[in-house]
Amino acid sequence: MSASVTGARGRDFRGSLRTERGHEAVVGLAFIAIPMVLFLVLQIFAIGYAFVISFFDWGIRGAREFVGLANYQELLADRVFITKAIPNTLFLTAVVVPAQMALGLALAVIVNQGIRGQTFFRAAFFFPSIASSAAIVVLFTFLTQPQGLINTVLGFFGIESNTNWTNEPGTALPSIMALLVWTTSGTMMLFYLAALQGISHELYEAAAIDGANWWSAFWKITFPLLQPAHFFVAVVSVIGALQMFDAAFIAGGKDGSPANSLTTMVLFLYQSWSGFEFGFAAAVGIVLLVLLMSLTLIQRRFFGQTPSW
Repeated sequence: MSASVTGARGRDFRGSLRTERGHEAVVGLAFIAIPMVLFLVLQIFAIGYAFVISFFDWGIRGAREFVGLANYQELLADRVFITKAIPNTLFLTAVVVPAQMALGLALAVIVNQGIRGQTFFRAAFFFPSIASSAAIVVLFTFLTQPQGLINTVLGFFGIESNTNWTNEPGTALPSIMALLVWTTSGTMMLFYLAALQGISHELYEAAAIDGANWWSAFWKITFPLLQPAHFFVAVVSVIGALQMFDAAFIAGGKDGSPANSLTTMVLFLYQSWSGFEFGFAAAVGIVLLVLLMSLTLIQRRFFGQTPSW
């Protein structure tokens, strides 16, 4: 009799536990339902829609005619896209991403040392990342004028220069790249700092007992254990670099002046979109998406993050 009562109580407990877990699952799904719907509509649907209209001659009033791969053929034959937009974007990515990662890691290591004023330095390094990018670029264009602060400082060191750094073909893109490294390294610092604080101090104590100096401990312990952070920071940096638009638009205008030296793939997309050639602009976006996905997969392989699929 007691055994049957105990069994009944056990079944009731398991049943109530399953009911409680089911209720928690329903509540959890309710919380993520709206973000998931927004993601499906604003991301997945938008990508699919762009892919469809990239095969049409699509104007402001909708589809004019089905053109197949004509938009892609026109894009690959476009001189500005092939000789300016793609090289500028890839060059910017190849330089800015490693610089962002290196500077972000260096800043994270510095502020993780428990130095005096640690909170102040964290905020100071991160501040450019949260400031208005438009305001920063506008201020930067004033600083880089022939009579601006940069040339004045160079003159103080005996280097006479009347260069308009953001308005000459040879210096416009490198100047914007330097600005991007400065404004985004604070964000990378926070990512690395979070990863650094997850490394056990016991590893460093053991290394110190074995006679390892700070440099050896960094390369043998810190740097390898930051591999997941390296991958995350690299992906975020590459995506940001490939999508660079605001700085190029503000400094060089819609045409990426001077001489298309600031024309990036996204700025080229904007030029097509503002001309109401939505099918052609969609083709540019799809090419950029493929490039983003390809580089992300390459980074997964490089950092040892094998795709789960």
